Amino acid sequence: MKKRILSAIMVSLILTGLTACSSEQSSSQDVSSSSTTEAVESLTSSATEKAEVVEPVGKYELAEKIEDGAILHAWCWSFNTIRENLEDIAAAGFTSIQTSPINECKVGDDGGMQLQDKDGSVNNGKWYYHYQPTNYIIGNYQLGTEEEFRALCEEAEEYGIKIIVDAVVNHMTSDVGAISEDIYEVTDEPFHNYGGISDYSNREEVTQGDLLGLKDLNTQNEDIQKYIQSYLKSCVEAGADGFRYDAAKHIELPDDPEEYASDYWSVILDNGAQFQYGEVLQGGSDRSSAYAEMLNLTSATYGQYIRNSVINSNLSVSMWKDYGLNGVSEDRIVTWVESHDNYCNDGTWSQLTEDDVKHAWAIIAARSGGTPLFFSRPAGADITDQWGNNLIGAEGSEFYKSTEVAEINKFRNHMIGLDETLSNPMDNDQLAMIERGDKGAVIVSVSKEDVVLENVSTVLADGTYTDRVSGEEFTVQNGIISGAVKAGAIVVLYK
Repeated sequence: MKKRILSAIMVSLILTGLTACSSEQSSSQDVSSSSTTEAVESLTSSATEKAEVVEPVGKYELAEKIEDGAILHAWCWSFNTIRENLEDIAAAGFTSIQTSPINECKVGDDGGMQLQDKDGSVNNGKWYYHYQPTNYIIGNYQLGTEEEFRALCEEAEEYGIKIIVDAVVNHMTSDVGAISEDIYEVTDEPFHNYGGISDYSNREEVTQGDLLGLKDLNTQNEDIQKYIQSYLKSCVEAGADGFRYDAAKHIELPDDPEEYASDYWSVILDNGAQFQYGEVLQGGSDRSSAYAEMLNLTSATYGQYIRNSVINSNLSVSMWKDYGLNGVSEDRIVTWVESHDNYCNDGTWSQLTEDDVKHAWAIIAARSGGTPLFFSRPAGADITDQWGNNLIGAEGSEFYKSTEVAEINKFRNHMIGLDETLSNPMDNDQLAMIERGDKGAVIVSVSKEDVVLENVSTVLADGTYTDRVSGEEFTVQNGIISGAVKAGAIVVLYK
């Protein structure tokens, strides 16, 4: 099987009884209103001159590179469940799939496959045991065997889909008795002995301490470095194309103070993956720009921007144009509407309907910057029921393959290499328009009323465009777009 490459990011975790959740200034051009023809025209020339269009590939017209397409986070789906749904995932335009951690993990509370307790009286959920490794080998009781993982990767390749593995390489489980003896055969000092983390602005504590009591790996130790690198290489050999690194900011960098700095990242990232990104939650001593020199990063800040915009029905470009990671190039950022961390822990899930998620997704996935990740909520979940069917291993909610999400993904795949123009048509902050070069546009409405576009400037080439969601027609003539945007619509236009 062809070896693939990938970059992945890290995730936050939860310990028994606890849950933890565990950008840059955009260089994109924007205008607050598309009524100024001169401003839009000036953007058109720069967008078309810079464009190096890359066509999608394969039967399903997916992006060839992970960073250019969209990622489906098949959170808590088993390997076999993902495999059974590959055709639907490809048809929905997702270039890659991110799995939950595939490492051997703690069997908490005598096993069980419920995501979380639903009444809150007893913490008997199991999803967070993914993030408590007991050994660095492929396969666990929740997701499946190494053979099943290999079969998934092999079949995914036939669809042109890349597989990203969530890699937990900062720590192991807090249950010392559950940790495999294999780790002690690597070295007799496999863990840091710093203690816990009480001050998240203290860089040494953050990188050397036990996060939520989880045993922090001795990342300065060369044998541990090689051991983790070997695990990552085994994932690539089995078919993985990339990695998300959980709790990335809890691992020191080479230019940290010499008493605890290390070349851990340099060693483990040399594993043969195509794309690798790290979970660096902003705040405290995150050092985002320094991490971005080594791997791509998540912008949790941008997720907050985009959720707030939709929740408040305010799509003003000024609210969401900035990726929230100053000093980090937009091509080094992974974006999301929501991640498993904020979904499980901060309560925002109850503020976002599936339609809200679709509107926010339409904005982030239509943009030229960042690599967007779509979080698969549990099947049956809604704003009154967080956990839905509450089953680890099962397929998540099917709205990942809704018409709106799929058409936005396909739009993204066809706009690779084209710059963006951002605007609020008619100065209406309940409408947002993202144009890509002169080839296509997405219009997102959070208005409760239909809006007829009047004298709205555009950089699109003249012609008639059919909305790929509704079938309605829009006309562009002499730099003016005309058409009716239905209440709450997501409009996708390109030829």
